[in-house]
This record gives sequence, structure tokens and C-alpha cells, in this order.
Amino acid sequence: MNIELPLRENSGLFMAAQDDPAAARGVILGAPLDDTGSFRTGSRFAPAAVRRVSRALEEYSITLDRTLEQLPFADAGDLLLAPGDTQNSRRTIARATSTLVGAGKIPFLIGGEHTITLAAVEGCLEHRDSLTILYIDAHADLRPSYMNLPLSHASVAYHLQHLPGVTLYELGVRSADREELSHIPGNHFFPFSLYEPLKQILPLLAGQPLYISLDMDVVDPAFAPGVSAPEPGGITSGELLQIFPLLKPFWEQVVAFDLVEICPAYDDSAAITALLGAKIMREALLSFIR
Repeated sequence: MNIELPLRENSGLFMAAQDDPAAARGVILGAPLDDTGSFRTGSRFAPAAVRRVSRALEEYSITLDRTLEQLPFADAGDLLLAPGDTQNSRRTIARATSTLVGAGKIPFLIGGEHTITLAAVEGCLEHRDSLTILYIDAHADLRPSYMNLPLSHASVAYHLQHLPGVTLYELGVRSADREELSHIPGNHFFPFSLYEPLKQILPLLAGQPLYISLDMDVVDPAFAPGVSAPEPGGITSGELLQIFPLLKPFWEQVVAFDLVEICPAYDDSAAITALLGAKIMREALLSFIR
């Protein structure tokens, strides 16, 4: 089956990936949107950085006892997004995500800024009546607008809440404007930690189509310095990686996964943030593809 994705370019393949999305169950797709950054810019370079360092890792995960070499997954490269044309980029990301989900694939997107999540969720909802989103982030992202922009990385969760059929859980948040607190999604808001609240809500996820969005700034800057908006006081990289064994039993429900807000220009010389990003992608692929 041929898959007609929007125009893309290839910055190299993620380790062990095929290059033909048609033959794959899971598809990595770069979404280098980088238009609304309010502190650091450069997240558009994250997909290439994550791919490049992925080869430093083993294909095999001791934690999950699986190897990428067993998986039907492909790397479709990066979408071509015109800088500054946020609305058109949003439509392109939504169309690409919809195409993959409609073809029975699981998109694994690498941003780019967190705004890609709104577009990807819109694409998923073309094929699902409802979607439960696990939104893992240091920031609440619940501003109706920010810096006179009605849509930005700081307002993604606010807009997601208003999409018909969406149930939003926010985990790991440790930074918010006072006004944002009035938009907190009821009892679905779990600040400061990740692993324990995720364990708590797992029974509520049974049978629900899942979208998982992971902003790298949920991790403390000591472990992930190369992000667009670093926020001290976060979780460790080890705690973050512990979520994948928890989520692995839900693999049949996962519609899509994204990783956002890595900013390679602010990573250290060891590329530890990009390397953590590559390991997250490996664990996600191994957890959600059969």
C-alpha cells in the first residue's frame, strides 16, 4: 500500500529503522516546527540530532527485553515546514498524522516545539471519536494566548482541552502562571511528579485510545540541559524511563506518540539531551509496536 505523505526530507535514519513506511507498523516522523519559542529557539534541529546519536545506543532494551531489530518500523524523515507559516505547518502535520493513522500506522513524532501536538491530535481525531492524552511537561501550557499569539507552545494544553472528544491528563507540571490555574483540567492535573500519579490513573485508561506527548523539559536540566524552556526541580532521566514498563500493557490503545522541545544548540558537548531523546524513542517504539 502506497502512503502519500506531505513533502519530506531525509536527515538520516533512526537506528535499525526501515525507510519504507508502507511496510511498517510504527513510523518515525520529524515535525521541525520552531515558530513560537519564547526563550530558546532551535528545536527544529532536534529530529536530526536524535537520529544522529541514536546509533550510540543498543537496539536491545534490558528493561523491556525486546530489540528494535524485531520491529516493523520505519523512519519517514522530516516534514518540510516553512518557517513562520505556523498555520500551514499545523495543517501539514495534521495531514501527515491523519494519513499514517488512517493507514493503520502509529506515528512517532519528533518535534519541534510542543505546538506540533495540537496538529497531530487533530489528525488523529479524523479517525477516532475520542482520544485520551497523557501530557507530560514541566509547564502547564494552559494560557489562552501568549505574547499576542492565540496559538503557541504555551497554549497547547488549553487548546487541546477544547477539542471535542479529548480527555487531557497533565503530569509532571512544576511551572504555571497564576491565571493558568483557573484552566486546570479538573482532577486530571498531577504536578511535580510523574511515575506515581501515572500508576494511579492507569485503571482509568483501560480501553481508551491514547495519545502520549512528552516534553523533554519535564526532566530536570541537570539531566536534560538542551531544551527550549528549562525549568529547575524536575524528575530524573531514570524516573522518566520507568514509565514505559507501566505503559507497555496499553500498546493496543496507543494511537500516536510525540517527543518535543529538545533544543540541540543548548545541549552540552556530550549531547546528553539528544541521547536521552533517542533512548526515549527506542523505549516508546519497543513498548507500543507489535
